[in-house]
Amino acid sequence: MGIFTKLSTVIKSNINDLISRAENPEKMLNQIILDMRDQLAKAKREVAAAIADERKLKSQLDAEVKQARDWQHRAMLAVKEGRDDLAKQALLRQKEHTERAQVLQSTWEAQAAETEKLKGSLRQLNDKIEEAKRKRNLLIAKQKRAQAQRRIHETMSGLSDTSAFEAFNRMADKIEEEERKSVAHAEVNAELGGDTLESEFLRLEAGPGGADVEDQLLALKAEMGLIEAPSREKPRQLEAGDDGDDDNVQDAEVEMADEDDESIPEAQLLSEFEELEEKAES
Repeated sequence: MGIFTKLSTVIKSNINDLISRAENPEKMLNQIILDMRDQLAKAKREVAAAIADERKLKSQLDAEVKQARDWQHRAMLAVKEGRDDLAKQALLRQKEHTERAQVLQSTWEAQAAETEKLKGSLRQLNDKIEEAKRKRNLLIAKQKRAQAQRRIHETMSGLSDTSAFEAFNRMADKIEEEERKSVAHAEVNAELGGDTLESEFLRLEAGPGGADVEDQLLALKAEMGLIEAPSREKPRQLEAGDDGDDDNVQDAEVEMADEDDESIPEAQLLSEFEELEEKAES
């Protein structure tokens, strides 16, 4: 068992040295696994040598046992032939081989027991290395999660500082201020540039309401083919004394003004259009 005690001491010293110098846990774990595998290879060689010694002792034991049996047979043969002197010499040789066989037997049994223990320890070491290899992936994953959590915490701590948001708001205010100045500058240039009198007349010609709604409605009906397109007529100039026509024009303008004033609420207008669409679909 001294082999594995030595290996354990070497592994522990290597691991402690790696931990003291470790900057990257993943590299450290990989290096520890490599060191363990190297030590396992050395242990296998040591166990293989012990097994070879045990088999050599067993071979020597078997040879001594065979020699003891052979000399016993020779002693029996000498007795049959009436050669007691040869039988005594054979028995002496048989005794020597038997004694050596007994010594080898006890030595071989002790070696065989130690070899079995070494085999068991080797299997345990191999199992522990395999378990360490499985745990390595879990530890590396935990280490990466811890690093990610630390980075998130650092980021959140940095965001909790209001200086960054204050700088962002100041920059947004500055950009909006530049935009307002640019719009004001363009308005000033538009007011000062060109003929202001001509601009006033253009606004008067455009009128307050733009195109007349009645004209737009008639044009839409003509486009849909519901009515004939109205022919363009030259405006008739009023002759002197046509007061009645003037009154009719004024009455028509009043009626159209009244019609324009009677605007339908938007909700009611949408409801009526929905009814029209349902009728059209049916």
